[in-house]
Amino acid sequence: MPHILLKPHNNITISSDGNFRFIATGNHDQKICAVYDNREFLLTKVVKNGNDLVKLDSATRLTPVSLMKTALNDYEKTSNSEVLFSNVNSIYNKVKPEEKYLKDINYFVKEFQTDKEIYVEVGFGSGVHLLHQAKTNPDKIIIGLEIHYPSIEQVLKQARIQNIENILVINYDARLFLEFLKSNSVGKVFVHFPVPWDKKPHRRVMSVEFIEECMRVLKVDGTLELRTDSPNYFEYSTSLLEHFKEYHCEILTNQDLDVTSKYEARWKRQEKTIWDVKIKAKDISEEVDLEDDFSFPYLYDRETLKSKIDTKAIIKDDYMIHFESCYDIDDSVTNGLLIKVTFGSFNRPVSKYLLLENGNMRYFQGEPIRTKANLAAHKTILEILK
Repeated sequence: MPHILLKPHNNITISSDGNFRFIATGNHDQKICAVYDNREFLLTKVVKNGNDLVKLDSATRLTPVSLMKTALNDYEKTSNSEVLFSNVNSIYNKVKPEEKYLKDINYFVKEFQTDKEIYVEVGFGSGVHLLHQAKTNPDKIIIGLEIHYPSIEQVLKQARIQNIENILVINYDARLFLEFLKSNSVGKVFVHFPVPWDKKPHRRVMSVEFIEECMRVLKVDGTLELRTDSPNYFEYSTSLLEHFKEYHCEILTNQDLDVTSKYEARWKRQEKTIWDVKIKAKDISEEVDLEDDFSFPYLYDRETLKSKIDTKAIIKDDYMIHFESCYDIDDSVTNGLLIKVTFGSFNRPVSKYLLLENGNMRYFQGEPIRTKANLAAHKTILEILK
């Protein structure tokens, strides 16, 4: 990660209309607010072996990284301190070119719109099945979810080579992703050979909640299709069907699909049993309307807030909150405070900063992604800080 090591120095000069807006001081480090191209982020200053190390704050990291590297270079000049080490200019700035296939979650939250039927594949691995679905269903949008980045790169390469136009790929947790799709918009959800997680069953994608969300986004007669070679995963998944007795479910073994991955072919040669579990959606589902927002409707006092912050994690049924640290903003006018907090879903919590200035609170760098878990956590944060 880009960083600079400087001789000990005083705080740099800040300005409300300059690139460096405020300095927030905590028990062990400082956070320096930088604004470039109207995008705000933080630098971290910490003492290391008697010198000052200045680096990027991971929770507020953004792309392109060149903006943050510029801030480090400007900080170095502003500090008027001797530079002991810097790797800012030597690090290759890998800015990924615009990729029509690869999207982040903000695209699906803010931009994604289609009148076409959607297929979703969870954990597409080698991508053989995903690419096959895209080629045989050119009138549909095929969304692939995968957390293993080499698999993503492989699929992106093949999509370009084969000139496939109807694939979208995202590196995201499937247990949360479906929340961003409209009700009754999906024809099929494929969960083929998921990781069994025999020692960590809480990490399995299949759950009552996941199946319920699939039933919401699926069209009437749309299907959730699980395919597994794991006896434990099969038994676990079929036990979930007790919660869905009113749905049509089908269980098959050793079915031949139109396309087979090399791993599945190997398992078949070993005469392993492969189970298919299919659940069919039966109802038209209403759209989910998340009416709450991420606003802070009160005025706050810095010292009162600090007295209410407890660093012990708060664990609820569907979300968690962990206040990690507080930083006083060195400005007698704003009486400001910076609070780092991690919250939201257990599967994919978000780390954000709360910024207090002149009694008003907001999320630094903008609001969190609008999910049920994040909104519920925000509501509890309001109750704690009120």
